[in-house]
Amino acid sequence: MPQPLQDFFNVLFIYPITNVLIACYQLLAQLGIPYALGFAIILLTIIIRLLVYPLASAQIKSTKEMQAMSPKIAALREKYKNDKKRQQEEMMKLYKEHNMNPAAGCLPILIQIPIFISLYNVLTTIVAVNTPAALNKINGILYSDQLRIAKLWDPTFFGIPLSATPSSLWSTMPIITILIPLITVVLQFILSKMMVPANQPATPAKKDDFQAAFQTQSLYIFPLFIGFFSFSLPVGLSLYWNTFSIFGILQQYLLAGWGGLVVDGKLSLWKKI
Repeated sequence: MPQPLQDFFNVLFIYPITNVLIACYQLLAQLGIPYALGFAIILLTIIIRLLVYPLASAQIKSTKEMQAMSPKIAALREKYKNDKKRQQEEMMKLYKEHNMNPAAGCLPILIQIPIFISLYNVLTTIVAVNTPAALNKINGILYSDQLRIAKLWDPTFFGIPLSATPSSLWSTMPIITILIPLITVVLQFILSKMMVPANQPATPAKKDDFQAAFQTQSLYIFPLFIGFFSFSLPVGLSLYWNTFSIFGILQQYLLAGWGGLVVDGKLSLWKKI
């Protein structure tokens, strides 16, 4: 990234998020709460999740509306499968009739991307602070002298080093090495499953339906993918991601129900979509 653009990105995203995180830490530390840094990461995650709640809600609602229209869209694709131009025209009429914008669900995601990138950069930097020089660098971007940190913080969360990766803890904390990626996979799978409509066909309508096949595979592959990364990234990032997933599950439930996680009143973890 060019330096002027990097500086702009820092001022707009990195510095504000860093200041909010440090403010959370200072508040918790002054209240005498142990493992203040870990709880500050959780509190920051809650704050960010509340800030992007309207965007995420718009995305969930748009996705739900598109899923409800999927049978009609599939019918149009089948009816005009040999006339792509007419197919597109009829689909646009359908969107207009239902006052739908097929790109509406993408905008909230695009807006959230720089926030997530910034969070990753901030948390990666913060959990790695273990020297006075690194701490002074953080103090240098704080907006107020009252936020300045006088001494290094406790870098652990219930005895787990936030800067360590689960893979590096195998010899000392083998249970943590397994538990953190496992929790990450389970939470991400539950959230992904809830995002699938309960009445969606068990298998793609057509073998050549790439989109449906991709959705089926990604339901299982993506959580494993995230779990693998949590195995090799600092524990502090997993703490953020899992807190974010929990709030995502709550939001998905409030706005769209259990989705594909519960079908006909029964838990449906392994049923293909």
